[in-house]
Amino acid sequence: MRFWQTASDSFKKWKLDRIISIATLLTSVAALVLVLKRPAPVAQPQTPAQAAANAQSFQDKLTQLEQSPAQSPSQSTDAQNQSTQSPSATSEAQSSSAPPGQVHLSSDEVTAALAQAAGALSGSGQSPGADLGSMPNILDQQVSFDGDQVHGQFLTTIAGKNVWVTVSGRLGSKDGYATFEPTEFKVGDLNIPVSLVNEPLQKRLAEQHDRLKLPDNVGGIKVENGELVLTQK
Repeated sequence: MRFWQTASDSFKKWKLDRIISIATLLTSVAALVLVLKRPAPVAQPQTPAQAAANAQSFQDKLTQLEQSPAQSPSQSTDAQNQSTQSPSATSEAQSSSAPPGQVHLSSDEVTAALAQAAGALSGSGQSPGADLGSMPNILDQQVSFDGDQVHGQFLTTIAGKNVWVTVSGRLGSKDGYATFEPTEFKVGDLNIPVSLVNEPLQKRLAEQHDRLKLPDNVGGIKVENGELVLTQK
């Protein structure tokens, strides 16, 4: 009788272990599928013509911030009136409506500028992200702004597989350097708790501290009302 009881207990334990193993396997497979699955894009694709125009607008606004001193309200009004006569009236009007000493950049302008920079690196024999030391190579990237948050989506290689990484957070500045506080992190379509990501992310940002230095003429950076706002020093 004791033998049959022992055998029955062993069989039950084996069944439990087996069920746990199967459940673990299914969970692992589901997680792998989610990791490899491409998430919903954070930004709409741009045509080549749109990307070229947005990249040029990005450069024009940076030049405006670099060359122009803080304008008086009357100067800002004059600039806005002039912008209505130019081909890029909409973009320039948005910039001229900003307070003196500020430029507002849309997510399309930033994404186009990043794509243009990545293409320039590829054309020079360097791969995008190649100068970032041990940081993973970025194959593709998209950026969007929503309220006071920035959403970035990056295609990179992890363990030999191309994986999309999506990160959201608040961009700011302190003592002349850009700062970033994450609010969401995803690998593929799998959500990762921010508490697991923030510490290593901040450590990596600290290691790349020099790269986060703002240009000499920029005093502050933030996302506000769905735009990237650069403030003149």
